[in-house]
Amino acid sequence: MIIVHKIEDFLFELFPNAKNNEGSFDALKDELERYYTYGAFKPKVTIADGWINIEIDTKTIESQDSDYKRAVLLCEKGNFNEAKKILSNLIQKNPSNSEYHRIFGQILSEEGGQEEAINSLIDALKWNPKNSFALLMMGNIFAKYKNDIETALKYYDQAVKINPKDNIAINNIGANLMQQGKLKQAKRYFQDALRINPNYPNTHYALSLASEMEGDLQSAFQSALQAIKANGKRDGLYQTSLQQAIKVSQTIIKSGVGRKTISDYKNQLELEGEVIIEIQTDENLPTAAKMELAENYGRESHLVKYKPSYPAIEHLVMHELVHLDFIFEARKINENQLFISTQQQKAVFIKNIESDLKRLNKLGISEESLAKYSNDLFDGINRQIYNTPIDLFIEDFLFKKYPEFKPYQFLSLYNLNQEALHAVTDKKIVELSPKSVLSQSKLFNLISAIHFNELYGINIINDFKATPLELNQANKFYNEYLEYREDRQPGEEYELVMHWAEDMKLERYFELMNEDEYRNKRTNIDSLLTSIEKDPYGINTKDPGKEKEMKKFLESQKAIGTNMAVAMFMVDALEYFKGIPGNRIKEIAYEIARLGTQGISPDGKDYSLHLVPGKKFSGNHLLAYYYVSWALAIPELVEKLQLPFNEEYKLAQQLFKK
Repeated sequence: MIIVHKIEDFLFELFPNAKNNEGSFDALKDELERYYTYGAFKPKVTIADGWINIEIDTKTIESQDSDYKRAVLLCEKGNFNEAKKILSNLIQKNPSNSEYHRIFGQILSEEGGQEEAINSLIDALKWNPKNSFALLMMGNIFAKYKNDIETALKYYDQAVKINPKDNIAINNIGANLMQQGKLKQAKRYFQDALRINPNYPNTHYALSLASEMEGDLQSAFQSALQAIKANGKRDGLYQTSLQQAIKVSQTIIKSGVGRKTISDYKNQLELEGEVIIEIQTDENLPTAAKMELAENYGRESHLVKYKPSYPAIEHLVMHELVHLDFIFEARKINENQLFISTQQQKAVFIKNIESDLKRLNKLGISEESLAKYSNDLFDGINRQIYNTPIDLFIEDFLFKKYPEFKPYQFLSLYNLNQEALHAVTDKKIVELSPKSVLSQSKLFNLISAIHFNELYGINIINDFKATPLELNQANKFYNEYLEYREDRQPGEEYELVMHWAEDMKLERYFELMNEDEYRNKRTNIDSLLTSIEKDPYGINTKDPGKEKEMKKFLESQKAIGTNMAVAMFMVDALEYFKGIPGNRIKEIAYEIARLGTQGISPDGKDYSLHLVPGKKFSGNHLLAYYYVSWALAIPELVEKLQLPFNEEYKLAQQLFKK
């Protein structure tokens, strides 16, 4: 068969890749040879007088193609002896077919006859010096079996010249060199392959392996991430790249390089805040980590707690330190907000899930268990309301400012996202959880998953099995976050906390209060305590005026419910007295009682106790310590104190147990 084309513009419409510079027709000839090649059979292309003749040997194709295909199939099945018989016969009939020699050489190499293989591959190249597969095979043999990298590179480079845009072939050259331990040469080919196609995940993965072998773990980690991000599907390579990123991260973490980052950042914040920061483990935390502000607990130092069982705990600590950093920033312009929830707000939450609690009670779950379950749900959703938007800014801050810390962040966030996924998709949890709370929690988790995907290319968003409405809302919230991200001002993260809560109708479960206003606030009810004076131990004095004032105070206290400020001070007292012997607590109780002879004003400030060194008390704070110390050391007399804090103490005990 002969096909004739006239060399004109229309021909290049048919073969647009065949256009040449400077009037050469080499690219046109190559393109036509490629197009009209059938299996092992190449056409004969000639150019003369403005015409192109393409001669296709259809008779040979018809007579030899079936045998050629059968030989290839036998090779794939490992039946080399039968394949060689067929190929020997084909070569005898048509020795000019380069592919016959190439496949025969490949069989000989597989069988271990490298010298014979080289001879056969040279025959293939003599008949067709552009047989790129034969060139690659020659390079592989010299690299793998001859340890002759110089000669191997000659064949490899020739293959690249023939197909300079074939990034896969170039990648495979690098992979073969890497297997031989020739990392420097391998990386050169990998980099060339990426210049052609920067989105080929196999090359990024190969570069990760090469960098790991060289001991450059940070580069190995980054390349593994690029392999993940470049992969558009969660196939075997995706999973392999993910495991590579995890493995390299774990190796980096074991080296302990992140400890200095934590130490330096901690020292910086201690200088800025003029308060010591302590770091402790606590396996009983309801979350992976938490920051306890010194001011909230009446301590001399801020305290970072974390669960030691979590991977990459260094990230958990850094996360909480950034949280403290953000608080310092907001305080400078009086924009720091405190997240406060009360018993009344918890009651609203429980009322909203009342039907679900009744359903669970009918399933045999005790009221005591349901009470704890309700508390856990309330605390959990409030933690998500507060933390989700702020955490986005924190993780962005870490990602940009501490690039060397990314392996820690990646491994930690990967684990936390898997944990979050389980919390809203586990069959048992889904069956028992109130649908409204489950949907709200899933929405917050989706936002975190979107952010993790943006940072590290790990896409588990579809795994949440979210409804279209949930997914649309998550994307809407995330887009709002993006508007704030680039030029966030100190304290603006609290605006997102409030916006998202209002959109989800969750603002009834908490309050955001300016920190300065909250810490300096004193209520009228507190002021009524001013006139309450005590006898030496504050238990026997009877004064009609005091009794009248106390009655008035009790009535007003009953009208408004629990005093949360006193309850929280009591939690601090319980925390302080934990582990202190009873006799010592009794001594402190008596010291407060003696101080009471001079009057303890709820509005007062800077009270101090000799037996509690280094601690300053407000009036309410000291009254809370007064009540708790007697309740612990002298419980039989606590009622005679006439302090109306029974409910506050019950609440404080519940909070202290959590």
